[in-house]
Amino acid sequence: MVEPNSNPTPKLELELRRGALVLAVLSQLREVQYGYSLRQALALRGMPIEEGTLYPLLRRLEGQGLLASEWRIEDGPPRRYYRLNDAGEALLVELTATWNALVGTMAGLLERSDK
Repeated sequence: MVEPNSNPTPKLELELRRGALVLAVLSQLREVQYGYSLRQALALRGMPIEEGTLYPLLRRLEGQGLLASEWRIEDGPPRRYYRLNDAGEALLVELTATWNALVGTMAGLLERSDK
């Protein structure tokens, strides 16, 4: 039961955002990225993500066979770099189509019918 004075908006916005995170991350891994650079790329495009959310998500996607990763030592400490593999590329195409269809459906649902 929702308390009368509580505002459910932040929690509901978080739920909507969570559903889009996988697609957002996959979209940015078409190019090789390490965790911090990926966080920056997402934040610059309006999709900030916490480290505690991003790194488990990257491990899960890699475990599902969608990402390839490798450790690199370049200027600074060793970093794990991630990129989409062929399965990840295919999933990105599928999820993008699903997303676009959903956006179209939601636009139709959210249109005011009294226009």
